[in-house]
Amino acid sequence: MRENVKATVKNILTSYLELNKRRKTPERFTILDAVYSITGHFTLEELGDKLADDYNFPVSRATLYNTLRLFVELRLVVRHRFQSTTKYEACYDNNSHCHQICTMCGKVTEVKSNQVSEAINSMPTRRFHKDGFMLYVYGICSSCQAKTRRHTEKKKK
Repeated sequence: MRENVKATVKNILTSYLELNKRRKTPERFTILDAVYSITGHFTLEELGDKLADDYNFPVSRATLYNTLRLFVELRLVVRHRFQSTTKYEACYDNNSHCHQICTMCGKVTEVKSNQVSEAINSMPTRRFHKDGFMLYVYGICSSCQAKTRRHTEKKKK
């Protein structure tokens, strides 16, 4: 399945570049392949490390940033601005989902919810075609709750 998705997004990128008379550079296609081989969220630095380590294809930060900006425009990648960092995620085959974000440690967990999907799909819209959603739920993860509890108990002693 994943190879199918990689072929599809490569075709989308190729078509866009040809239509807009832009160069089909090896950097763009290698970055696209690396993005779609990562499961979950990643930072610009993590992507750069993956390209250097796994692909032996180091690229500049500017090239990464500009290429990801293009991929966001093409809706091949989504950019998340979480609490203290910006992360990216391949989104062609994963448009609609929820994120739990811990406001203490910043940990992000993806959550699939049929109830939320059904609610959004049945939500009436006017002159608007829905094709995906992202939902952010903020709170405190169980690890941070436990740390807070331990800290509070120490203070009481």
